[in-house]
Amino acid sequence: MRTSLNEIEHIERHLSDRLPGEESLLMEARMCLDMELAQKVSLQEETYALVRQYGRKKLKAEIMLVEKKLFTSPGYAGFKQRILSLFG
Repeated sequence: MRTSLNEIEHIERHLSDRLPGEESLLMEARMCLDMELAQKVSLQEETYALVRQYGRKKLKAEIMLVEKKLFTSPGYAGFKQRILSLFG
């Protein structure tokens, strides 16, 4: 199990450009020779992309909730008018 975790960490460092130049070059060569490693790198990269996409969607939903609260609550009517006057 420890080897697997080390490999995941090494792949993560490769994907985030935190490997020194010679290690990065070695990793590229290993991926060319080892299709299983190349697939693991690709899957980890895809996983990171999905996590980023999920994070963006979650943040957008939170922003929309704040926007709704600011523009529909009577307590924020003055704020709403100031913002609308900037764009009106």
